[in-house]
Amino acid sequence: MKKYRSYLLVVLGASLWGLIGIFNRGLGTCGVSVMNRVTIRNFLALVLLTAVFAAARRSVFHIRVKDLPIFFGTGVVSVLSLAWCYFSCQQECSLAVAGILLYLAPSIVVLFSAVLWKEPLTGRKITALLLALVGCALVSGIAGGSLTVTVRGLLLGIGAGFSYAMYTVFAHYGLRKYDSYTVIYWTFVFAGIGSLAFLNWTELQAALPDGRTWLYMAGLVVIATVLPYLFYTKGLEGTEEGMASIMSNVEPVVAAVSGAVLLGEKPDLWTAAGIVCVLGSVILLAGGKKSGAEQRA
Repeated sequence: MKKYRSYLLVVLGASLWGLIGIFNRGLGTCGVSVMNRVTIRNFLALVLLTAVFAAARRSVFHIRVKDLPIFFGTGVVSVLSLAWCYFSCQQECSLAVAGILLYLAPSIVVLFSAVLWKEPLTGRKITALLLALVGCALVSGIAGGSLTVTVRGLLLGIGAGFSYAMYTVFAHYGLRKYDSYTVIYWTFVFAGIGSLAFLNWTELQAALPDGRTWLYMAGLVVIATVLPYLFYTKGLEGTEEGMASIMSNVEPVVAAVSGAVLLGEKPDLWTAAGIVCVLGSVILLAGGKKSGAEQRA
């Protein structure tokens, strides 16, 4: 029973992440810029996580000063840049396309692992990489003879996948020394404080009188950020990492379904085929024997 509870938490966490595009788009309709959305998400998530851990897990507040560069990497280099790329991509592309481009990350991690930790490129990994590349081409619309996404949108989506992969690389070092909750908290310390540099307070003030702004902010921070991080991390305690990687594939599926149902974004045949290819590459990587950073993807 405990194992199935862990599975449920992993799926629930991934599903809530899949809803992030709905709240991101909603804030856009209220006149909130992408960088202000990034700041709202990262800084308010930091505030809420601080309150949660102060009440339930104060050990996360204690780290060694010499390890701060690791969390600069996870927070600023990775999560802050990931949020900007992903939120911007969701403005340029459908939520389905943005979600699946983000999931190029495991394939990028394979390349990082080969270069940084000399992990071998097996036949399974090479097949997964090729599947991911084919999927990316199909999602872009190249195979159908015309681009279904803008070049900027495609590059932003790949940038989001790259930033996600960079988080995996930095977290690889952080998780050698600290538990997952500590890594999450200090990641948001740097992402939240770093995001304040890009806050446009005048613009945000103009949007605050709109009640929808507060609803979308609450959804972005609580439903699509803090809760999924807590659920997913807790679920990992009783779930095999390979199984968790496979189950987390529900995230781009939820993104695609929410975009279709709530925003009328119905993927065409080429996009659907590309989604299948990229998800297939993730499942291939999750099913193989992995070590180090690949397991964190």
